[in-house]
Amino acid sequence: MYISHNKFMKLLKLSNQPKEPMKNIALTLILFLIISLNSIAQVGIGVERPQGAEVLFDGSREMLDEKWTYWDGPRLAAQLPIKWEIVDDPIDPGTAMSSNDPAGAGGKYGAADIVTKKEFEDFRLHVEFLVKEEGGNSGVYLQNRYEIQILDGDYGIHGMAAIINEHLPSQEAYNGTGKWNAYDINFRAARFEGGELTEKARVTIYFNGKKIHEDKEIQQVWGGPNSGIDGGNDGGKGITDRPGGIKLQAEGYHVLYRNIWIQEKELTDKNTDF
Repeated sequence: MYISHNKFMKLLKLSNQPKEPMKNIALTLILFLIISLNSIAQVGIGVERPQGAEVLFDGSREMLDEKWTYWDGPRLAAQLPIKWEIVDDPIDPGTAMSSNDPAGAGGKYGAADIVTKKEFEDFRLHVEFLVKEEGGNSGVYLQNRYEIQILDGDYGIHGMAAIINEHLPSQEAYNGTGKWNAYDINFRAARFEGGELTEKARVTIYFNGKKIHEDKEIQQVWGGPNSGIDGGNDGGKGITDRPGGIKLQAEGYHVLYRNIWIQEKELTDKNTDF
């Protein structure tokens, strides 16, 4: 259940008017339930973006070309325009994009990964993905640094929904191949003072509506210089003070993406839970 701010305020106004005691108690209970339900994170497949959030991909070729480009890393082997194909959504009306870029064949990550042209610091991110075949592999990179893994058939520290090589998901929530899945991510970038790292990045993640990571600290970039920003800096531990885009990984598999949006934030508190 979700109620708009306007409807909530009308109910609140009614609760303040004189009335019979039992009616007042009942309305108070209703308001309590509404407040409780509104505090629950709006997450999962098909969730509507919050007011003010920016759509990063709506299924169209136009938006793909407008807001994304190839990541210009040391292994880049692809050339613009982006070769990720726009394909029919295999389940629902509409279209999606496929990560099966020819330049990324054989698991050559960094050769044809795509990244948003815009860079971000703190944010709430929603990404929907579908793995078409067994063993399908891709990944969602936060600030083009920190990978949230997409890997069919593996729920280990390098597997599906892991904060790669650091944190296992608290539960298995993957819908399986041929079905849509959704990551909802609240991310707080690393903090610096005088150019020195003072607080590491933190993240909370829901997977298909289930909370799988609660306010986890991320230590480093994994995978070397071909993986993302700072990957080759002190073995991935040398995080620098610069924003980064949202990156999606091409590894030669048909992993489809749709309904990607982001809401920029300023998370002053260390806790990313939502």
